[in-house]
Amino acid sequence: MMLLCAEKNQPQSNISVQLHDAEFLERMITFGLCTIPSCVFLFINGTILFTLSKSVFRGTSRYILLSNLLLAETAQLAVCQVLFLLSVCRIWLTYPVCGTLTVFANVTNVISPLTLMVMSLERYVAVCFPFRHALIVTVRNTRLAILSVWTFSSLHNIIRVVLLLEFPFQGLGSLEMKDLCSELTMLLGSRSKAYDDAFTSFLFVSAAMVIISSYIGVIIAARSASMGKASALKARNTLMLHLVQLCLSLSSTIYNPMLVALIKIVPTVVFIRLHKFLYVLIILFPRCLSSLIYGLRDQMIRPALLGHLCCQLKLKAAAVRG
Repeated sequence: MMLLCAEKNQPQSNISVQLHDAEFLERMITFGLCTIPSCVFLFINGTILFTLSKSVFRGTSRYILLSNLLLAETAQLAVCQVLFLLSVCRIWLTYPVCGTLTVFANVTNVISPLTLMVMSLERYVAVCFPFRHALIVTVRNTRLAILSVWTFSSLHNIIRVVLLLEFPFQGLGSLEMKDLCSELTMLLGSRSKAYDDAFTSFLFVSAAMVIISSYIGVIIAARSASMGKASALKARNTLMLHLVQLCLSLSSTIYNPMLVALIKIVPTVVFIRLHKFLYVLIILFPRCLSSLIYGLRDQMIRPALLGHLCCQLKLKAAAVRG
């Protein structure tokens, strides 16, 4: 009788071991497919930021703005990757730790569209008011604009923290979270959700209006006989790239609502796989495009960037051989 029971339990045990191994293998594949591209583009972004730190770029306003944008995108990519790996590894955090991570992620997420607004206005002034550009867009004014961007983003997050503190945490038995850490799980209470939705809508509508208005202004200026066609065409293409980048930044705001909708209509196993696919498509892919759009397109940055990358790759190859 005991032998029969052992024979019945053995197949179930083997099945559970196989399922566990398959789940572990899937997590490792996901880890590799998401982490390797992130590390590659973090390395590229770091190289571009190092390139932009040279004195030849520090005195130009648009390169200062580009440095700020890439810094925000790089920080956003790093934090998003940490949060994603925590969810893949099924690691639960406490509310204070998760709140710190999500606040930092939200600060950098707000800075990107605001910086794109300032960059669009800079191109508009350069094309439509070329003789006043040097007086309006100075290094000092550019740094003040960047300071204003960071201040505005920080004030937004201070309001989010104040609304978060209204949640009755003392009623909880423990500060350990019951769900995986994300910006969505930290929107505790109806006021926090309403404020976050209203601010996101206001931010991206305002940024879109500024970029589109700048684009229209450049097109009108391009029709003027006194305006250089090549300069206007280049500025128009740049503004179009700013608009594309804004749309990519906007895509990250639909990530969490999409997950909420999917978890209600699809099985858990399917949801876990869709979560990984959507992360790569909506979060990872747009952040990785920033370096390609701005770094490789610019004629001054491209040679320096490729030179640094090739030099570092040669040094690593030499170290491996040695």
